Amino acid sequence: MYVGLFGGLIDKFKQGLKRTQEQVLAPMGRLLGLRRLDEAQLEELEDLLLQADLGVKAVDPLMARLRRELKGGTEVDAKAILKEELLKLLRQHPARPFEVPRTGEVTQVVLLVGVNGVGKTTTLGKLAAFLQARGEGVLVVAGDTFRAAAIDQLERWGERAGVPVIRNHMGGDPAAIAFDGATSARAKGTPWVLIDTAGRMHTKDHLMKELDKIRRSLQKVIPAAPHRVLLVLDATTGQNGLKQAEAFALAAGVTDLMLTKLDGSAKGGVVVPILDRLKLPIAFVGVGEGVDDLIPFDAEAFVDGLLDV
Repeated sequence: MYVGLFGGLIDKFKQGLKRTQEQVLAPMGRLLGLRRLDEAQLEELEDLLLQADLGVKAVDPLMARLRRELKGGTEVDAKAILKEELLKLLRQHPARPFEVPRTGEVTQVVLLVGVNGVGKTTTLGKLAAFLQARGEGVLVVAGDTFRAAAIDQLERWGERAGVPVIRNHMGGDPAAIAFDGATSARAKGTPWVLIDTAGRMHTKDHLMKELDKIRRSLQKVIPAAPHRVLLVLDATTGQNGLKQAEAFALAAGVTDLMLTKLDGSAKGGVVVPILDRLKLPIAFVGVGEGVDDLIPFDAEAFVDGLLDV
């Protein structure tokens, strides 16, 4: 069952951030419980936050505020200050509701893009299941025609989620299969078309041009398509993958981010610098391997889950 309540989201984020808490942030609970911190304790807190990959840009102003408020022996609520400062950063790029507009085009086309190995196909399957569980019609397009495994994998997800999958033979034209999917969905009034694409590097011009071809093909059927281009990022790569993601986002016209494998990293704080660097909203986060472990990103639920120490 999908979790829609705020409390349930916090529990999901706690699940996804468990490794970060156990391996990095466990000692932070003691520090956040103190009303006065000396310089050594402040430096320890700073080190822990940086180890969680929150990034210097987030940590520096937080520590400056703590030092400022601690002057003169004043008591502070370090946990409340940390939460406030993190939310300030995360709310600069709020997630857009993943909903079909009440007016205009009924069929919404979503394109998933990213480099190899980030879990794009699995994430698309989970997104299909998420939308289907909300009672909304979904059509999945197996647009990664370079890998037979990706096509077969999506078909299994389609069977699992109870959604139809349009596929082509391996090596087929991704733009043609995207066109077929959009045409079918529009004719049937299907609310969502989710299109998988082959993993690619932003530096490979011919592969980026293929995305442009898919876009043009879709627009012959639905002029505003794709309505969303979701860049799937692997949270376990940490900040090392940010430069690559930034270039990819620009080249592919990305509108939203999806983070996978948050549960597989001890650096769950990377969500903060990702948002700050890419200036794009995070639509969904993967916090486990289960079908219901793809959850809508909520800044407050994320921070509460992160600070559950």
